[in-house]
Amino acid sequence: MSPAGPLNKTDLQYGIEIMESSGFKVSLAPHVYSKMDYLAGEDEDRLEDLHDMFRNPDIKAVFCARGGYGTTRLLDKIEYDLIRQNPKILVGYSDITALLIAIYKKTGLITFHGPAVRELASKHHGNYDNLLRLLSSDQPLKLSLAKGEVLIPGRATGALIGGNLSLICHLIGTPFLPSFDGYILFIEDRGEPLYRIDRMLTHLKLSGQLSGLSGLVAGEFEECGDPSTINRLLMDVMSDLDIPIATGLEVGHGHKNLALPLGLSSELDTDRKTLSIMEVAIEDSP
Repeated sequence: MSPAGPLNKTDLQYGIEIMESSGFKVSLAPHVYSKMDYLAGEDEDRLEDLHDMFRNPDIKAVFCARGGYGTTRLLDKIEYDLIRQNPKILVGYSDITALLIAIYKKTGLITFHGPAVRELASKHHGNYDNLLRLLSSDQPLKLSLAKGEVLIPGRATGALIGGNLSLICHLIGTPFLPSFDGYILFIEDRGEPLYRIDRMLTHLKLSGQLSGLSGLVAGEFEECGDPSTINRLLMDVMSDLDIPIATGLEVGHGHKNLALPLGLSSELDTDRKTLSIMEVAIEDSP
């Protein structure tokens, strides 16, 4: 489905083929290729597709075609009881962050920050493989932070929450953002100048949303300048929170976008430079 920005049929061709080659039957939402300026059709049509996907018992997982913009326009119109009563896998990132977090907040269901169908091109094939492992494995997930830096050492435990920094900030003051008390937060973004990242991090902190945070881990800040400047900014804004902070999470708009479950118990260990998910993501149906 396309709950945010529009796209063409050719944009999804490879993604659909790779999913079908894995043995899945792919069903397209009726308005997946709709377009209205910068949106994938009217709000009502995108909302109808979302509800129908969850209502249909034959649909086991819902993959978002792309991000863009438009998901936040749907949040106050979603039938969250319908989604709660028909739990299923939901995958997306970027603008879809708002949908993932809102559904988690309103229903308690685990949602999945992971690659969009449009981006399952050959160079992103490892992202798809990682997503399948997350959704099918009965073992906890451990992600390496070896390519990043430890900004503040320590060990933190708590449920995992996060996604695109811009979208998280846009949820502040709405009923769709849970408290971060006791959580480990991960953030990523793309194409934002340093002063805007500074503004967003400062806004997040001033809102009080970070006061009870357990740990923070930074993903990719693609096309946002020198990573070392992002690290200095994180330290400048966040160091007085007195929590472990690390970078190097291969999540976001870059070449690697490894899937993560929102809402599961996790551990950030800066000595080992790992982020571990301590629970299995998918439970077998009775």
